[in-house]
Formats: sequence, structure tokens, C-alpha cells
Amino acid sequence: MKANIKAISYYLPEEVLSNDLINKEFPEWDIEKISSKTGIHSRHISAKDEFSSDMAVKAAERLFAEHNIDKTTIDYLLFCTQSPDYFLPTTACIIQEKLGLNTSIGALDFNLGCSGFVYGLSLAKGLIAGEMAKNVLLITSETYSKFIHPRDKSNKTIFGDAAAATLISSDEGFCTLDKFIFGTDGKGAENLIVKQGGMRFPVSNQNEDISDEFGNVRNDKNLYMNGTEIFNFTGEFVPKLTEAILEKSNLTKEDIDLYIFHQANKYMLNHLRKKIKIPEEKFFISMENCGNTVSSTIPIALYEAQKQGKLKESKNLILAGFGVGYSWAACNLII
Repeated sequence: MKANIKAISYYLPEEVLSNDLINKEFPEWDIEKISSKTGIHSRHISAKDEFSSDMAVKAAERLFAEHNIDKTTIDYLLFCTQSPDYFLPTTACIIQEKLGLNTSIGALDFNLGCSGFVYGLSLAKGLIAGEMAKNVLLITSETYSKFIHPRDKSNKTIFGDAAAATLISSDEGFCTLDKFIFGTDGKGAENLIVKQGGMRFPVSNQNEDISDEFGNVRNDKNLYMNGTEIFNFTGEFVPKLTEAILEKSNLTKEDIDLYIFHQANKYMLNHLRKKIKIPEEKFFISMENCGNTVSSTIPIALYEAQKQGKLKESKNLILAGFGVGYSWAACNLII
């Protein structure tokens, strides 16, 4: 049984953190240089009382309204987040109740970052192929801004909050899920991490702030990213990932009409594009007004690509997610 992406919608919080506002807070920060390097001019920040489930509900409600979807047809809910409302209960259960979905559905959380959307598509495809579901609601929602120290200007510049809702169905959609490739290398775990908050390192109020050589401040309750190591990881593994999904799909680079990678930052994306030798017109970037929204970057970009008519003349698409974990995944879509 085929699994098809039927519709996508997304939600961005109301508060906008522009580069001008960051520049006012950090006058020494050459914001124009950073803008040209990251490709990000503004990002949306969740309110103090707005959490992953709240954004997830808003994205799903927008999906139902925008695409005239009957929510009673949903029979499975997959929720991808690394900033859940609670350790327990499962946030997907909270979302089910808030959305008023049937109590006969399956619902679960899974904890992945930048590869999460592609992993979620694979889980949805498996549920449909195994005849355990017909209509899977996949929601990605992240509030990384709540992990970032107020004086960490580097991460503040990159990350934004967002949620995206995608309906994967056995019914006809605008594209069909085909082959998948996955990868994991846990030795890179500490290069992108929020150290405190779990069982191994509970939250402590005795943290001392640490300032790096660039003046970014954080402590162990905050998001830490070793940018150099993350860049090296992507440069090594993403070209191999792209080659592997092409081989598994029995396609060449020339067969692909559009590539949508995790929208990490413009510099990294252009580096990968050139290294893999993808023509610029086949490589879609959409992050200028939302930043790196982690697991929601690919569905947001896919939505915008469809909106801009990029899919009308396309037959084969490649999606690739990669980052925190380390974790990576790719799939090809058939239009």
C-alpha cells in the first residue's frame, strides 16, 4: 500500500526576533555579516507560556482548516520534539485531547532533531504499509529558544521556534513516499546537547555561566553547539547520504528535480550543494524569515516549494535531514 503526503501546514509564534533587535542587544555583533552567512534575517520565538503542544495544536488546526481535512479520519498521531511539555505523560496524548481527535487512535512521541521529519515520514509509511493506519498526522514542534542562554548571541541568531503538521495517507496526495536511508553515530552526541534536565544530569541551580572565545554565554542548562564539529560532520556524511539514497532509489543526480535539505544555515547548505555538485536551481532554501526550526525546517521548506510552484514540473525530490544525535536520514519523493 502506498503512502502519500496529502497536505502540509505550519505555525510560527507571534514574537519576531529580527537581526536589528539582536544588533541592538549586541552592538559589537556584525549582524549584516552574520545575515549573509546564515541566510537568516528574522526568527519567531515562542511566548513564555507557549509550549510545544500549543504550537503543535495550532499547526494541526491550520492543516485541517487550510486543506479541508476531517480530523475524525486521523487514526495515528506521531509527534516529534526534543522540548516536550513534560517527561511524562506523552505530549502526543495531550495533543490528541486538545485537538479532539478520536480516542481510538494511536499516539506517540519520538525524540529527534534535524532528521526527525524524515524519520517521521518513514514511521508513517510503515504504519500505512502494515495496514495499521490509513491517515497519519505527523507533527514536528520545537521550542529551542527556551534552551538558549539570553547572552548566547550565536545560537540566538540561528534557531527559531515553529511547528509543522503533515498528513500522510493511503489516499492520493501530492507526492508518494518511496525509498529511505538512515544513519546514526552517537559519538557526536556531546557536540549538540542540552546537558541538564534528564535523569543523568538533573537541573541544578548551582550552574556557573561560561563564556567562549566569541563572547557567547551559556551554562549546562542551555543549548551547546560545537559549530565546527557539526559542520565537519555534515560535510562528511551528507554527501554519502545523498549518494546512498540515489543508489537505493536507482536514480542519478540528474534525475532529481529538487533537493530539500534540513535548513541549518545558508553557509552550510551552499557548502553541501557545491560539494555534492547540485545545480543551484535544483536546491531549495527557505529559512530567511524563520531560521533553523530543527525538525520543522524540511516540512516548512516543502510547503513553501509547493506554494511557489516548484513541484509542478518536478517528478523526483530528495529530502535529507541531519544533525543532533548524530542522526541523519534521507528519502525520495515521487510526484
